[in-house]
Amino acid sequence: GISMGPSAGVAITGAAAAIRTYHTATTPASTLYPLVISSIIPRPIALVSSLGTDGSRNLAPFSYFGVMSHDPPVVTIGTCATSGRPNRMKDTQQNVAETGEFVVNLVSEWMLEAANHTCGFFDRGVDEMALAGLTPLASVSVRPPRVAECAVQMECVLEGSHPVVNAAGLETANILIGRVVALHVLEGVLGPTAVPGRDVVDPAALAPVSRLGGDTYARITQVYDLPRPGKEWQERRAGAVAVAVGVAQGGG
Repeated sequence: GISMGPSAGVAITGAAAAIRTYHTATTPASTLYPLVISSIIPRPIALVSSLGTDGSRNLAPFSYFGVMSHDPPVVTIGTCATSGRPNRMKDTQQNVAETGEFVVNLVSEWMLEAANHTCGFFDRGVDEMALAGLTPLASVSVRPPRVAECAVQMECVLEGSHPVVNAAGLETANILIGRVVALHVLEGVLGPTAVPGRDVVDPAALAPVSRLGGDTYARITQVYDLPRPGKEWQERRAGAVAVAVGVAQGGG
């Protein structure tokens, strides 16, 4: 049979096994928000640095974040609209839209508290990097600085953006699509590899932090390997099914 993994948990049965459905076009955002951020977990944290057209620095964390490809590396950042700005744009979205550049810095345990200090609702033009006591590090391909305390830094140029519009026709978020033009990795978080030219990051050394629901964060405490099934597994399963069908027909 197929194993459910080293920590599969207990099967949900009885009344708890009933399915509750939320139709998103008619469910209030106040209901959807806690459901989404507590179910789509864990989410890596992108600490995004950008510059305003006047050169002012901005730094903000985003957990609506993911990698979409590797050749070239492309990342996406989801920026939600804010009622606190006349244009409803967060500073990151406005800066990236106007300059076309940003840096994604990955958050590790050793600098999480400082990263958290950048997510306050501050006035536009406030330098969150300085406010949080973090160190700017000059980038090599884009103007926004990297964060020296982060072990992985990705310099990005804007490939495009996609507005997210709700059922009422209001733009509630914007997805920034960034092409990574330079990827920096601290030597100390690189793990051993048996294949030259195929560097890997050691998750224990990187100590990444992820977002869960509410104000809850998570760290990696256990990892395990699960190799992909080969073609022989498909053939073995097909053979087993054929045998089972033959037995059933013969005993029918």
